[in-house]
Amino acid sequence: MSSRRSRQHSGSTRISDDQIIELVSKLRQLVPEIRSRRSDKVSASKVLQETCNYIRSLHREVNDLSERLAQLLTTIDADSAEAGIIRSLLNQ
Repeated sequence: MSSRRSRQHSGSTRISDDQIIELVSKLRQLVPEIRSRRSDKVSASKVLQETCNYIRSLHREVNDLSERLAQLLTTIDADSAEAGIIRSLLNQ
């Protein structure tokens, strides 16, 4: 076990500093705003902040696309195959 201290997390589960470092590193690779930077010197707090921003932008994009699909659905025949596809996308 690591000599680094552990933190309380969701009841009795502990997460070590090493695990936090590993998770932040994974977030660095997933978030485009951070991944596009050449420097690995982005702080953990900045990684978390950018991750939250990215998730918010994804939510906005999903909402916008859902609205566009709903609008498209009103312009086509309700019994068509295309309408069925759009309804299935909206229900996911």
